[in-house]
Amino acid sequence: MKTAKQYTEEQQGYRLHVLPTNKYKTVSIVVKWKAPLEKETITRRALLPSIMEKATENFPSARKLQGALEDLYGTALSADASKKGENHVITFRMEVVNDRYLKDEDSILKKALHILNDVLFHPKSEGEGFSASVFKREKETLAQRIRSIKDDKMSYANTRLLDHMCEDEAYGVHAQGHLEDLEPLTNEELYSYYKNMLQKDELDVYITGDVSQEEMIPLFNEYFLRHAAEPAPATTVSDMQVEEPREIIEREEMSQGKLHIGFRTHTFFGEEDYYALQVFNGIFGGFPSSKLFMNVREKHSLAYYAASRFESHKGLMFVFSGIDPADYDQAKTIILDQKKAIEDGDFTNEDVEEAKQQIIHQLKETMEHPYGLIEILYHQQLSGRQIEASELFERLEKVSREDVVRIAKKIELDTVYFLTSLEKGDA
Repeated sequence: MKTAKQYTEEQQGYRLHVLPTNKYKTVSIVVKWKAPLEKETITRRALLPSIMEKATENFPSARKLQGALEDLYGTALSADASKKGENHVITFRMEVVNDRYLKDEDSILKKALHILNDVLFHPKSEGEGFSASVFKREKETLAQRIRSIKDDKMSYANTRLLDHMCEDEAYGVHAQGHLEDLEPLTNEELYSYYKNMLQKDELDVYITGDVSQEEMIPLFNEYFLRHAAEPAPATTVSDMQVEEPREIIEREEMSQGKLHIGFRTHTFFGEEDYYALQVFNGIFGGFPSSKLFMNVREKHSLAYYAASRFESHKGLMFVFSGIDPADYDQAKTIILDQKKAIEDGDFTNEDVEEAKQQIIHQLKETMEHPYGLIEILYHQQLSGRQIEASELFERLEKVSREDVVRIAKKIELDTVYFLTSLEKGDA
């Protein structure tokens, strides 16, 4: 999607994407490290971003690093990690004031890139490990975050749904890592993996703002060229067929039940059916006007919340709802009835048009923000399908009522997961 013209250049060891635009007074840089999603490495990758952004060789403490960023007119830096289909992506984001609006003789962008290079390629190390104090602190923080998932029952229910639904697939690994792999992890093992990541991860770097392709290529090559090994082969996403839907009930000490349902859409980002899937989700549970919200929550008062979303790089769709434990059977029936109603054509042309306009509005809002635009472009990079924004909107506009019915029939129920309260007498 190219609201601004995107120039993509293959450089030594990385791909540079330049999006010149005068819409923003800042320059945004996003760095994406991609590797296959694997249980063996996920915990290490979940821990790395927080360690890398805390201290570097030139800025050996969080205070000094933050001070250096603040000296550059409040340059902002953040990092996180996430699953994208059966890939794992570590992301660093930096927002810098544009040199064109300053009278400084020295380039603020160049100084910011120097800091970013330090964060990515020269984190503070001690011997064959990271800073021992940073490693210890961030390891404890990640362990607390993993343990706390069980306290957030909505997140925990979603995690348990995926444990069952994708137990034999890469997508079933936990994006935040696994406690049993974190506890024995040593500083030296993590540092060794980090050096391996620098060599083998696929690296994409995006920059958008009032910049030119001609200026950015030599500038970024100063900081991102690398002698990388061949990246791992592109992951082939497994599209499992459903033999028999499963129903799983688990119990915890809680009052509100969490009814989460997983479906297989058999449709992926950029495919022809993807646009119909977007519209289906809008009618089914993607917006406050959707069937789930109106029927499960409003009409029958069975849910505190009820919504759906889909994972476009894995071909999955999820329904989330919070219900009274006593209403499980009725709520499950009514949720599944809403999908059946769409299969049967029980919706109007006005419903289709409303969903399309809401999706287009949502996309336009996302693309107004530089990080949102870059995220959409990276989705396209992952899928290998590039499309202009205007064409995307045209394809959405062309989705018909018949297309929505067809996609509804293509979607298969896989797993019904219910996290509910303990029964009387349970310890």
